[in-house]
Amino acid sequence: MKVYQGLNNFPHLSNIVLTMGTFDGVHYGHRKILKRLMDAAELKNGHSVVMTFNPHPRAILFPEQFNLRLLNTIDEKIELLDSIGIQHLIIQPFTIEFSKLSHPQFVDEYLMQKVKMKSMVVGYDHQFGHNRKGNFDELLKLSADFDFEVEKIPEQDIEEVVVSSTKIRNALQNGNVSFANQLLSYQYSLSGKVIKGNQVGRTIGFPTANLQLNDSFKLIPSDGVYACFVNYKLSRLKGVVSIGNRPTFNDNKKSIEVHILNFEKDIYDETLKIEFVDFIRAQQKFEKVEDLILQIKSDIRIAIEHLL
Repeated sequence: MKVYQGLNNFPHLSNIVLTMGTFDGVHYGHRKILKRLMDAAELKNGHSVVMTFNPHPRAILFPEQFNLRLLNTIDEKIELLDSIGIQHLIIQPFTIEFSKLSHPQFVDEYLMQKVKMKSMVVGYDHQFGHNRKGNFDELLKLSADFDFEVEKIPEQDIEEVVVSSTKIRNALQNGNVSFANQLLSYQYSLSGKVIKGNQVGRTIGFPTANLQLNDSFKLIPSDGVYACFVNYKLSRLKGVVSIGNRPTFNDNKKSIEVHILNFEKDIYDETLKIEFVDFIRAQQKFEKVEDLILQIKSDIRIAIEHLL
């Protein structure tokens, strides 16, 4: 997949079929639209093009209200769209000035003059342009003016999947990572750099890697203990990740700590990717460290069962 930061270097291509949106999660519902996009491009012997926006529009339009946590960083979104088979991805910078474009202006100046789009695929409830006044009916009118085709994915085709980014966020915020993974069609992940922590895990025989996330907008699942896979360089390892504030040690600072099974390397400043598989238990305060050690051993046994 070729990635373009804006449209300055976008090449002249024949028979472009385009869709656009934030595609947060690139989940199972999104993939119905993306599959139709790729099929249409193949039928026309053309090119599949996705346009997405960065930063997220709500972060620019409502910065004082922006409390949305995103399912994907931009790098994760690129990786997912590439894995699906999209040929071209345009990452359009979203600014206040850009947000003021009317939907006819956007279609004319961006999709026709710059991209030279021939066909468009959208969901039944797609909206775009200033104040989101553009919709499928408006696209139909514009398609006659600018000579492009537009196809709508019917409501029932999307609703049958019963998937939304909001539903996935809610599942993650409730610790239900297995359900979120089912809706995503892949395992939800966090990526970041390993930083030094209090090294408490090392003193009780279970060293952990403390993760500092790459993106402050990335959604963190609810506090608790989870079975996970850990991607380190070219290795995919098994692990147990704890999210919370170490209640047994009265630590009020929230952390993301992963104990990697059968692993003893010093990996400070290295990058890890954690894939959540299943919830094991909620955070718990233990009166004695010995009780915590017994619980960790139980957590590891349960994690191994989930990671078979």
